[in-house]
Amino acid sequence: MKFSIGIKSLFLQITSLLLTFVLLSFVSSAFKISFSLFSLLFLHACVAAFAAYLFEFDWWWWPIQFSFPLAAYFLSQFEISPYYYFIVLIIFSTLFWSTYRTQVPYFPSHSQLLAPILELVVDRKNLKLIDIGSGMGGLLINLSAKRSDGDFTGVEIAPLPWFVSIVRAAFLKSNVKFRLGDFYCKDFSEFDVVFCYLSPAAMPRVWEKVKREMVPGSLFLSYEFIVPFVAPDISVEVGFDGVYLYGWRI
Repeated sequence: MKFSIGIKSLFLQITSLLLTFVLLSFVSSAFKISFSLFSLLFLHACVAAFAAYLFEFDWWWWPIQFSFPLAAYFLSQFEISPYYYFIVLIIFSTLFWSTYRTQVPYFPSHSQLLAPILELVVDRKNLKLIDIGSGMGGLLINLSAKRSDGDFTGVEIAPLPWFVSIVRAAFLKSNVKFRLGDFYCKDFSEFDVVFCYLSPAAMPRVWEKVKREMVPGSLFLSYEFIVPFVAPDISVEVGFDGVYLYGWRI
């Protein structure tokens, strides 16, 4: 069974804490030395960060693994009601939902994407475009306003961004259809253009679905992340920060 990076990180934290506790318990018993809770968690943080390095996690996991135990310690020093933690848990759960499974965190699309996408689809009549992982819907709502002849659909698996998107669409009287669910269950053959802003981990599987379902003449677009070992047919720099919109003609 293949576990996501989130599950592996949680397992690493728990294992590091247990190993640190056993080690300090042995030292304390053998040498009659007492350790504070902060000492335990600081050593735990070091072990977790080093383990992330040893197991070749992406570099940004090292400071995350290190800071998590210390953040828990310092937050425990304040008399914060458990209800607030519960509220934060609910908010983040509805925002990131199944990130542990999809390996796609919430990434808001860049407003500068509007112009290059419109240029790439200018010759497509009766445009049918789907945004897989549509977030809070801003990109699709803006595209729909510019292309009133188009049929736009957004699919989002996280409840909170999806709810925000349907509220925005209703308030702005947009005709974009926002669906709550897993885009892997959606048939890509229904659309002329498939757009995504996902993550590097998701791209190989998405590309397999694209090849299997998208019809000849359609267009697959990905902001920032490329399909591994597949050269894009289109590369458009978005803004001035060196980030590209990539496209593959099917």
